[in-house]
Amino acid sequence: MSTPAPPGAETPRRERPRGDGQARRRATADARQGLHQVAPAQPVYPYAHLDILSPEQLERIHEASLDILKEMGMRLMLPEARAIFRRAGALVDDETQMVRADRSIIEAAMATVPSSFTLHGTNPARSVVLGGRHMAFSNVGGPPNVTDIDRGKRPGNLEDFKNLLKIAQSLNVVHMLAGYAPEPTDVEVPVRHLEATYWMLKYVDKPLFMFTLSPQRTEDVFQMLRIARGQDEDAFKARTQIYTVVNTNSPLQLDRPMLGGIIDLARAGQMVCVTPFTLAGAMAPVTLAGALALQNAEALMGMTLSQLVRPGAPLVYGGFTSNVDMRTGAPAFGTPEYVKAALIGGQLARRYNVPYRSSNTNASNWPDVQSAYEGAMSIWGALLGGVNLLLHGVGWLEGGLCASYEKYIIDAEMLQTMVEFLRPEAVDDGTLALDAIREVGPGGHFFGAAHTLARYEKAFYTPLLSDWRTYEQWRADGAVDATHRANRIWKQMLAEYQEPPMDPAVDEELRAFVERRRREGGAPIN
Repeated sequence: MSTPAPPGAETPRRERPRGDGQARRRATADARQGLHQVAPAQPVYPYAHLDILSPEQLERIHEASLDILKEMGMRLMLPEARAIFRRAGALVDDETQMVRADRSIIEAAMATVPSSFTLHGTNPARSVVLGGRHMAFSNVGGPPNVTDIDRGKRPGNLEDFKNLLKIAQSLNVVHMLAGYAPEPTDVEVPVRHLEATYWMLKYVDKPLFMFTLSPQRTEDVFQMLRIARGQDEDAFKARTQIYTVVNTNSPLQLDRPMLGGIIDLARAGQMVCVTPFTLAGAMAPVTLAGALALQNAEALMGMTLSQLVRPGAPLVYGGFTSNVDMRTGAPAFGTPEYVKAALIGGQLARRYNVPYRSSNTNASNWPDVQSAYEGAMSIWGALLGGVNLLLHGVGWLEGGLCASYEKYIIDAEMLQTMVEFLRPEAVDDGTLALDAIREVGPGGHFFGAAHTLARYEKAFYTPLLSDWRTYEQWRADGAVDATHRANRIWKQMLAEYQEPPMDPAVDEELRAFVERRRREGGAPIN
């Protein structure tokens, strides 16, 4: 049974004119056509980045961050992390769990962060470079709920998790996975990481994500990757093959699971994206400069820990500063403040010469025009800011609390148009088209020109979702809006999904590992 549109949402009119057999046949033929996608190649940003702060202003944020870490420090709730900083010369108070680090410690550690590295997928052709001008886009990660316009909002579950994995694998513009989308809450917590990792490995051959909620969970996921990729421990550690996101508990706190994740992944040579969750007016100062100084301090502290464990461990500087709605306290995304924070975050990452993460976000509760324009603002802030890893690239809804089937497709269209926008333009004899201009002459048209006929099939971007027909053609075909077209497209993708190849013996070994760890109780969270 269909879920009605929320109040204020427009429902497309479905009536057709009498004698519409031709329109029906055209719609059926359209449904059978292949979906238009950009090539799966990783995009590269070709233009100048947008620096909205002067060098002097940027240095003031940097210096303020170092002052925060030296004078106030951060609460590190894991004794092992405090011990690592103590050995590096930081001032540690175990009673308060506060660690104060001098600038010399921070600057020496940041000098060892790699400026670029490769994150490997199960399929080598799907590996991505993070750093420089390379960009990679992920699906949404971590929402506890899922929605589509047929069934409405519901708690995350394994079936929807598996479906959205298939769509993420099918979308060329999605280069890697983020956290579970949605969280499969119908799987018991101690074994959830086992089931989720198994289906990620089975359905997706792109680079993968893991949560680091306990050392046992981390080791379980590492072992499953070693099985899937036929590696021993040394071979696994020799390449960056999986990543996690560590969110600080702003302001100025890192909890035990996050600190343990930084340490465990650094030791294994795997990637950590350190991302403070600094909402101006709530967990950070209400001024953008103050919020960014706090973001930067927290990011530097987490990244320093990684480098103290293993110099050269792969890292990404994560920026996720936005603001709250001061009338309600609710987080807001895609705001002017969010875009400026994304741009300045990119400036800070370039100052340290490390890869940069931003996100495609919105605060809308429905895959509507608000979700699109706030997402477009977020994407522009990320790209102009020099993003290397765009997390939550497709599917984010309701401030990150919901994974939307339709939003996967809407966002994929936005990202595809960005990929095409980033393609450099050629200016040569062929593209200047002087012969075509001579051929057509005054008052003519270029539809039949030889220059056009030789190029028209690939001359322009062909959309995945947009409908460029006239009003009359659109109306005759059912007047279907973009959200409902997205609904059709994700269903077509699921119907046409092709599972990446996996050796049956490897599949059997993975299932046996999952079942053994299930019998052993999995990995309870204490």
